[in-house]
Order: sequence, then C-alpha cells, then structure tokens
Amino acid sequence: MTLTPAERTLRARIAAHTMHSKNDARETTAKARAASWGRFEKQVDPDGTLPEDERRRRAEHARKAFFVGMAFRSAQARRKRST
Repeated sequence: MTLTPAERTLRARIAAHTMHSKNDARETTAKARAASWGRFEKQVDPDGTLPEDERRRRAEHARKAFFVGMAFRSAQARRKRST
C-alpha cells in the first residue's frame, strides 16, 4: 500500500500523539536534551575551566543564538521561496 505524503504525515502524527499519551515527554527526551545542552557547554567552555554558573549562563546564550540563527535562516528561505 502506497501512502501519499499527506497520509504519511497523518500516520506520523497519530504515532506521536499515541506515544505522548502513554509516556511523559520529559522522560522520553531527557537523553537528547542532555546531549544538546552538553554541546553548548562544550562550545563555550571546551576545557571545563569556567565556574558552573558562568558556564551555564554562557551556554544558555549560545543555545539562544543557535535557535535565533535557525529562525533567521528559515525566514530567509521562506522569503526566497515566495519570490
């Protein structure tokens, strides 16, 4: 049976909602969130020499810069597609 792209999207959404109805999302994504946070901490303090509170503060700014950059590139791509 071949599904259309819209049907595949609906099937994936059903699966995601089913999973989240049975599990706590914070638990299912804990490892991924820890890895992501570790990436930003390594980026701002590769030698691990900063105090914990300063490393966290800088990592939070690095994380925000990353996501704002993604939003910026997404807006540029949308604008380019609309012209």
